Amino acid sequence: MAAGLAPRPRGGRGAGRFGGAAVRGSRAQGLSARASSGPSPGGRRDALTCSAQWYGPIRSRSEVPVPATPQSRPRTGRFTARLAALAVVFGLAFAVLPSGATAAPEHRPARFPVSERQFERMFPERDAFFTYDGLVAAAAEFPAFARTGGTVTRRQEAAAFLAQVSHETGGLRYVVAQDESTYPIFCDDTQPYGCPAGNDAYYGRGAIMLSWNFNYQAAGDALGLDLLNNPWLVEQDPEVAWLTALWYWNTQTGQSTMTGHQAMVRKAGFGETIRALNGPECDGGSPEQVAHRVDLYRQFTRLLHTPPGRALSC
Repeated sequence: MAAGLAPRPRGGRGAGRFGGAAVRGSRAQGLSARASSGPSPGGRRDALTCSAQWYGPIRSRSEVPVPATPQSRPRTGRFTARLAALAVVFGLAFAVLPSGATAAPEHRPARFPVSERQFERMFPERDAFFTYDGLVAAAAEFPAFARTGGTVTRRQEAAAFLAQVSHETGGLRYVVAQDESTYPIFCDDTQPYGCPAGNDAYYGRGAIMLSWNFNYQAAGDALGLDLLNNPWLVEQDPEVAWLTALWYWNTQTGQSTMTGHQAMVRKAGFGETIRALNGPECDGGSPEQVAHRVDLYRQFTRLLHTPPGRALSC
């Protein structure tokens, strides 16, 4: 939710899965270990504001050999070694291919479509807690995110996600929701697991302001982290702050029929991502908030030199 507004409930209470991109066990354990301290005194950041050539034997005109000097001594050893190395490489390459076959190109994962410099331009006043490296590391755990389809589709999805993040966090200036009076409402005590961290512990945190105990439970299950008992980890570890946001974007539908990721790769439009993240704003519920989200998306697509597509509003 946007800074200064009461956090809104998130849709989708079941634990999601993200296409075989589970967090690696060793790192998940490491993240859990960092979370043992609980909340910092007074809470985490209330409102911090704010890139050789080889020469053959040299002979005189009379063909009399000239003793090699240090400068003219043939470098046959190094040259021969290089030729031998190349022969080995190409020999191996052709040895493993059947007659008439060609080598398949090496598969490399697509690079994240937003550079660090572009990220800095999108969030010039961001809290230092939200790092570009944290974003890229978290995005690597969701292989389909911003890596599906052509260049335009990938850039559009990255712009859409970051526009929603910017709206929810005031341009990444806020790590947690600012209205503390709303904190107790995000405990759904009808859930069998309750609110073991306290009734007021499940307020909005991270890059998408994850809120409600059932969302912390589902995100924790998917990411291999005990977020139900230690929700503060989302505001203490930059990568977890991004991981929870990407978990929601890639797995939860809210009041939509598709996730934010699906909405962008299926060309349903940016407006459908608003419905997935904060459905009550749509259909006239909060036109100012919708307009702000759309404006951010337009700004970010321009920065990424890509068209925004259709159906921007909801």
